[in-house]
Amino acid sequence: MLDKSVQWRIDSGSMRFEEPGYRTTVEGILATGLATEVVGLLSAGKEADVYLTRYHGGPLAVKVYRLYRTSHRGGRPVKLDRMSWLAAYEFELLRMAWKGGARVPTPAKRVENMLAMRYLGDEDRAAPRLQDVRLDDPEPALAAIVDGVVQMAVAGVVHGDLSAFNILLYRGEPWFIDLPDGFRVDRLGAAPWRRLQQASDLLTRGLTAVNVYFRKYGLSIEVDGTVARIVERLDRRGVLK
Repeated sequence: MLDKSVQWRIDSGSMRFEEPGYRTTVEGILATGLATEVVGLLSAGKEADVYLTRYHGGPLAVKVYRLYRTSHRGGRPVKLDRMSWLAAYEFELLRMAWKGGARVPTPAKRVENMLAMRYLGDEDRAAPRLQDVRLDDPEPALAAIVDGVVQMAVAGVVHGDLSAFNILLYRGEPWFIDLPDGFRVDRLGAAPWRRLQQASDLLTRGLTAVNVYFRKYGLSIEVDGTVARIVERLDRRGVLK
């Protein structure tokens, strides 16, 4: 899974096995051609940092998975391999969801443990998380989120960590971010019934988390029925019947 450039640096002994600092990360973003300018750090998560950048003037968000300061096990090349795999996996899930019409940041390019995507926000600030917003009209927002979950699932993607923390509000619409824990419903190598059951479990957990947020508005969705309808659409061969 290692990119050839990473493997070459490991073999040649030029790879540094320590967490890159801000300056080194910026140099890496520019050197790999993901952006032509780095504006600054947008957010810092548990496993990755997101930078606001520009590519020939156009804004982009670049997500950089940390190599060592993470919860994932492994060391040195193993760690590099794991984080590069996560970046590649999230890039592919974004591509699938985007092609299916779901509101996710459009993926642009992936190199090693970094991926560039559409920036959601304006010049003043990034789009806020749903968790940080007080909605004036929450009912359409809840309906749009459910529609987005259905669109992603039909495209073959189930969000693995859906909550108000991983939904952005941009131009009045919910957008889904942070897909490294997502699940590919179309993934080969497992029995269809097992994939559908995994999808059902993740959908149930995610929609329950959405209900927790909307509880303060006195709103909720019927999780079991909604999940059953989505899984029925995914079960094109009638496996679960």
